[in-house]
Amino acid sequence: MISTVVWGTGNVGRAAIRAVEAHPALELSAVLVHDAAKVGRDAAQLAGAEGRLGVTATDDIAAVLASGPGAVVYAASGDIRPDEALADVTRAIRAGAVVVTPALYPLYDHRSAPPEFRDPVLDAIAEGGGSLFVSGVDPGWGNDVLPLLISGLGSTVDAIRCQEVFDYSTYDQEESVRHLIGMGHPMDYEPLMLAPSIPTMVWGGQLRLMARALGVELEEIRETLERRALDATVATRTMGTFEAGTQGAVRFEVQGIVDGEPRIVIEHITRIHPSCAPDWPAPPDGGDGAHRVVIEGRPHIEVTVEATDEGENRSAGGNATAVGRLVNAIDWLAEAEPGLYDALDVPLRPAVGRLGRKQR
Repeated sequence: MISTVVWGTGNVGRAAIRAVEAHPALELSAVLVHDAAKVGRDAAQLAGAEGRLGVTATDDIAAVLASGPGAVVYAASGDIRPDEALADVTRAIRAGAVVVTPALYPLYDHRSAPPEFRDPVLDAIAEGGGSLFVSGVDPGWGNDVLPLLISGLGSTVDAIRCQEVFDYSTYDQEESVRHLIGMGHPMDYEPLMLAPSIPTMVWGGQLRLMARALGVELEEIRETLERRALDATVATRTMGTFEAGTQGAVRFEVQGIVDGEPRIVIEHITRIHPSCAPDWPAPPDGGDGAHRVVIEGRPHIEVTVEATDEGENRSAGGNATAVGRLVNAIDWLAEAEPGLYDALDVPLRPAVGRLGRKQR
């Protein structure tokens, strides 16, 4: 059994606790929290699971890492604290742990990562002997292993398009939805996540990773952006009211250019309410969200993934699939040489030993 720490108990951390507990090769050894109010609480309670797991949350990072865990699922956010997240991750690697996380966007494709992100990780690996694998859903498996797998079913491939189509009122992170993405702000407000070059920073590595797997060179990466205002004030179940005239929908593309054409495209269509931008694509079943891969070529192929968790919530379902990709890679990484890995290195494997295994 690989002793495994879950660091952070938000949207990702809740699912990580459940996934670690369900995995036959892993043993939940500690849960790290930043909120003092969570210290001493049982991991099952923090994860929304039944019963007790017998592991209580702590904020003593030094003591947990000194215990020599085999793995750390770093589930704390890196969106607005990338330097702190990088410091936490390298600290765990120096302790000799396999670390998996969705938090460090530049390291999704570490070969193209800036030295200020890549070099501290390589130094930590050399010093402590740990490993790092960064992945998620989008960015993550929805922009790497899934489209690459599906592309292999085609005779000819003209372009690959990866879409996330979501109603973000279901996303349990209001600060990010309102301020990083800009929902509910006046149309002259520039959200950080939509500022020029930021989408490329987040998703560009995924384009480069897919291009590398497909054996093509990207000439450049381009960005497109459309925003729509709400025609009428809307009330949402989880985030309150969004006023008419404020941002209600966003559509952007990050395009990998090959031979002058956008051949590898990551597209997001995001709404705060389905009434906004009704002419834009929606999930095929009219639900709250989906991830879709479109292979333009012969044959034309479309694959849609709809995941639900925590009360049929599709945002929670997406988070859970990101966690599954990471947690289910831990035992493979533990057998591999210490190193910095990406999605082309780490196989997506069948759920060996987990068929019929119940999660609390």
